[in-house]
Amino acid sequence: MAHKNKSNYSAYKERQDKKVHPAAASKTNTNAPKKLMGKHKKPQEIFSLEEANDRLYDIFRNHDFNMVSHEERKQFAHFYQLLMENQKGENFTRLLTLKDVAIKHFIDSLISLDFFKPQFPLLDLGTGPGFPGIPLKIKYPNEKILLGEGVQRRVNFLKTVREEMKLKNLEIIGRNIDPEFVYPVKSVITRAVEDIGNTMKNTINCLLDGGHLIFMKGPNADPELKLAEAYKEWYVLENDFKYSIPKTPHERRLIVYRKIKSPPLEDFEDMDDDE
Repeated sequence: MAHKNKSNYSAYKERQDKKVHPAAASKTNTNAPKKLMGKHKKPQEIFSLEEANDRLYDIFRNHDFNMVSHEERKQFAHFYQLLMENQKGENFTRLLTLKDVAIKHFIDSLISLDFFKPQFPLLDLGTGPGFPGIPLKIKYPNEKILLGEGVQRRVNFLKTVREEMKLKNLEIIGRNIDPEFVYPVKSVITRAVEDIGNTMKNTINCLLDGGHLIFMKGPNADPELKLAEAYKEWYVLENDFKYSIPKTPHERRLIVYRKIKSPPLEDFEDMDDDE
């Protein structure tokens, strides 16, 4: 779950503002259908574990994705099934086909490993239904991973996934991550819509000095980078990788900061007063 954005910039809001609903195209068009916000959609078809595994093999191969083993792919098929079965009653994802889940959740979660290898313990901040945290746990089954999520129904789902898939060394943090969260981690990764500066602030007391903040962003993250300069005393931009998911038009950026030191807590309290 994304945390409250106290800055003046929201990448998510900017994207939404650019979307004009047909009903808003003309103020005189009173007969246009109203937009349904947050409508719960259910999967039309859920494949068996065996068929999902076979189809994942083809999808991964067709998109030049070869970083998972046969056993790991079976786990992805299991995760797909759990996600879709729970989607019947909960609105966990907009992606309802195996192909979309495979490309935009599974491949997207792991392709960043081509550019940067995280250290552990690792915190996935705002994991939602488990992205990228569960794919990373499948890839690194013995490493300590924490999933931070503030929405209880998602927390319950993550606990079900942990139990059903028998995932070890996986801790689920059922709360929003803020400066009061002090569990020491060496890496923080996030796909959440919260802007970079807010994440820097919210993880300042759990990320160890020398640790990395790893942001999985879209291509238009430059405004967030500019705002993140307010935290340059404590973080340094180490890498900014631009790439696409293979054989798709989906552009991505992997932005990596390294924490160079910890500030006194009152410094961040003062920043709150200034906002």
